[in-house]
Amino acid sequence: MARKTRKSRFDWSGGRAPGIFRAPLDRRTFLRGSGLALGLPLLDAMIPSFARAQGGMPARPRSRFIAFYVPCGIHMPSWDPQTLGPDFEMTPILAPMAPWRDQMTLIGGVHNRPARPDGPGDHAAGTGSFITAAHCYKTDGADISNGISIDQVIANRVGQGHRFPSLVLGAEGGGNAGGCDSGYSCAYSRNISWIDENTPAAKETNPRSVFNRLFGTNADGLPPDVVAKKALYRRSILDYVRQDTQRLKGKLGARDKLKIDEYLAGLRELERQMDLSEQQACDPGVRPERPEDFRDTIQQMLQLTVTAIECDLTPVVTFMLGNGGSNRPFPWLDIAEGHHQLSHHQGNPVNHAKLETINIWEMQQVAWLCERLQAIDEPDGRTALENSVIFLSSEIEDGNSHSHFDMPILLLGRAGGQLAGGQYVRYPGDRQTGPSVANLFISLARLCGVDDLQEFGDDSTGPLDLPLV
Repeated sequence: MARKTRKSRFDWSGGRAPGIFRAPLDRRTFLRGSGLALGLPLLDAMIPSFARAQGGMPARPRSRFIAFYVPCGIHMPSWDPQTLGPDFEMTPILAPMAPWRDQMTLIGGVHNRPARPDGPGDHAAGTGSFITAAHCYKTDGADISNGISIDQVIANRVGQGHRFPSLVLGAEGGGNAGGCDSGYSCAYSRNISWIDENTPAAKETNPRSVFNRLFGTNADGLPPDVVAKKALYRRSILDYVRQDTQRLKGKLGARDKLKIDEYLAGLRELERQMDLSEQQACDPGVRPERPEDFRDTIQQMLQLTVTAIECDLTPVVTFMLGNGGSNRPFPWLDIAEGHHQLSHHQGNPVNHAKLETINIWEMQQVAWLCERLQAIDEPDGRTALENSVIFLSSEIEDGNSHSHFDMPILLLGRAGGQLAGGQYVRYPGDRQTGPSVANLFISLARLCGVDDLQEFGDDSTGPLDLPLV
């Protein structure tokens, strides 16, 4: 196929619930302390969000956006209710969400057609397309091509008024190089957030590193005068780096001068983050220790999500509970087989039961997040959950069929009072004529303040008609 172009304290102790400059540039200057490192070889990783900033300080979004990814599909017989509308039944997998039934919008009949792979590779292709609704170019080399993800579309429009336009988090790590699924790059399997068609957003998988990035300038337990000295030191380093790169511009060609201009834009973005950090009054509590248990990693990452939202540090978060096609076992559920292995259930009732158990546990993690967001009272009289929209789904519908049609989709929250909630909506049409997940993303972006988004992904035809207030 031809390539496409295109204010509280928190307890962190546990509890379950591409391109680089080729010139020999000076690498001696770094800034550390706020979870960031400055050095010219890191330039390309720092460009995206500010390079496409659309100017000015946009108004606060009407709704925060959270994308929550679970791997290997869903056991659909235990997911789909039999009754449409407000009287839908809470199926076994949905049961953990019962306390937030009135904030659930369950969606059926929506397809992710661009996620279909070229030959085998459904997990990688589906994960890459999870919130891009774009077809991933099949390669296990460096020539990856996908599309911008909807979280970054929202962040580019409404995120610049926050210290972090978006946060990209996950529970499983791994690099982007090499192949992970039948000729598809690991970049597709390990990332759902894409800055542009060639660049996955860097995913954070270490809770301690995320905490340092969010709060490193004021969460060290130091006296105010020491914190002020550290901030002044960081600013002096920024000034030095800026002067150093300006001197360097006279020795470079046109292409490298453009790179330097982009780099200086990055320094301005860091200064903006520092300014917002110094104004921040939120107390994050004690920095978490690096967890040894996978469940603790998830709990800490979700707590960081809650903390970042309560402190109004970001309006956009993506979270991957696992990488695409994850084969992690679940010994705490007495399941020794890997998830991917079990997802090829071959109609075996024993495998069905284990998949249902895994999916229920996954929904318990979502319920944990909802509980904490619901506990945050916001100035408009709503809760943080009511002022958010959480998109939950997987890279495929069913692990055995590897289908990308009739995807399991759950929205949680009221999107700032815009979503009616308490509904199971199934859209008409077959695999060819039914609505695309890209249409849903247009609607979600509009709920979050991107009012003029008309098209998205590869096959959008306009916004999806959601049940609104």
